[in-house]
Amino acid sequence: MISGGINDRGPCGVVQIRLKTAWNLQGLTALLILVAFFSCAQYTGAGQTVTVDAGKQFNFAEHLFAAGEFMSAVNEYHRFIFLFPQDHRVDKAMFRVGECYKAGRQFDLAVQSFTRVIDESGESAFVVQAYYKLSDIYLEIGRPASAITTLHNLATIVEDPGLRDESYYRIGWIYLDMGDWELARASFDTISHQNREKYRVRDLNDGLASQVRIKKKHPATAGMLSIIPGGGYLYCERYQDALIAFLVNGGLIYAAYEAFDHDMIALGGVIAFVEVGFYSGNIYGAVSSAHKYNQRQDRTFIDRLRKSVKINLSTRPAVQGMELALKFRF
Repeated sequence: MISGGINDRGPCGVVQIRLKTAWNLQGLTALLILVAFFSCAQYTGAGQTVTVDAGKQFNFAEHLFAAGEFMSAVNEYHRFIFLFPQDHRVDKAMFRVGECYKAGRQFDLAVQSFTRVIDESGESAFVVQAYYKLSDIYLEIGRPASAITTLHNLATIVEDPGLRDESYYRIGWIYLDMGDWELARASFDTISHQNREKYRVRDLNDGLASQVRIKKKHPATAGMLSIIPGGGYLYCERYQDALIAFLVNGGLIYAAYEAFDHDMIALGGVIAFVEVGFYSGNIYGAVSSAHKYNQRQDRTFIDRLRKSVKINLSTRPAVQGMELALKFRF
């Protein structure tokens, strides 16, 4: 026999039933019939069958990407790649995953994603873009040597001289930002003859030639002049720091002298000990100021060169090709 009743409604509106069974053949048969009935009811009432379309799935991922919901977009791009591995937009989806991670500042995952594009996308236009994105990430996280290596690898594998020249051009600017003038010049000179005018190589070389006229401060000279407190700062054109260093060190030296002159040996020793620290800091600070002065001068020079002769490269991948936009500043 089967006895029991309706208890409550479970998930999805399925009725839950408590059953007490007498374990005989008739009871078991009735139980199986009830289970089959409610199972069928739950299956047919669960909802309609949804067919996933490649175009809708990809467009949904693109919508999330355009809306800035990058992590949600990553999931949808991955779903698209998994469900439609033969679709012609898979390369773009993999590239978009890297862009999403980069936009979300998850740089390790972005590097992995762009590396996957390079390894799996064959001759797709997105491969070139993946190399450029990798170099940009390495620059953003402070690894310029890795960015240069990435671009050198691209220049090695591409057959198009235009892409190869763009790689050398990018490398040259990285060297410039590192302050390595000779390697920058060598990289620009590697650009092929037919593209030298487009990349304004002559203007770049003329600008680099003026680098020797950049006003610099010698750290050793700054240190020597600091024998007189504040002299090194004065040499580095840090006039307020020079005055402070002169007054503080001068005051401590005078205080130590007065203490020793009045036989206050302990007090004089303490003041002298403190003065040694300030005096050493005066020398170290002047040397450091010379280095910082030179870095500022180099940065100013590079910024002026960039404003006057650099072209802005804007490469956007497409399914069947790539668009290259050049902007010139005069």
